[in-house]
Amino acid sequence: MVTFVEPPAEPPVHLTDTRALLNGYLDYYRDALLRKLDGLADEQLRTSLLPSGWTPLELLKHLTYVEIRWLQRGFLGDDVPEPFGDRGPGGRPEGAWRVLPDETLDDLRTAFLSTAETSRGIIAAAALDDLQRAHFDHFSDEPPSLAWILFHLLQEYARHVGQLDVVRELADGVIGE
Repeated sequence: MVTFVEPPAEPPVHLTDTRALLNGYLDYYRDALLRKLDGLADEQLRTSLLPSGWTPLELLKHLTYVEIRWLQRGFLGDDVPEPFGDRGPGGRPEGAWRVLPDETLDDLRTAFLSTAETSRGIIAAAALDDLQRAHFDHFSDEPPSLAWILFHLLQEYARHVGQLDVVRELADGVIGE
């Protein structure tokens, strides 16, 4: 049985301020991610329905660490313990996503929301043309601007939330933005 869930509101269509649009769409996708996880049983959250093997909980943890890596580690240059804590043994960048057996949806949601709040503070304190402070493996020559990083985060969210759309429909038939 297919059930439709009403999507959250996007930022207003008349909004032209780039910072407000970027923040608005990041929050829109953050909300969409959490909404798509709501209502799934623990077994559904920990079971993969895809050949690649990732689970909905792993995706939540991954997107938390994506924000940590790009904004705290990369943009600010902070020394972040375990910047690849969403990955397999040893936190290797190339490792598969992982969630430990004792990590719950509530734990991961709390970490995600805390990271989003930290990200909002970082974004508010910087200019969109400020450059990333730390060397990041993706770039060998020029560091990206905060605006570029935020657009990158948006595409990361859009792609992964779209993948979660399919997983959710396969898991229990719920569809919606």
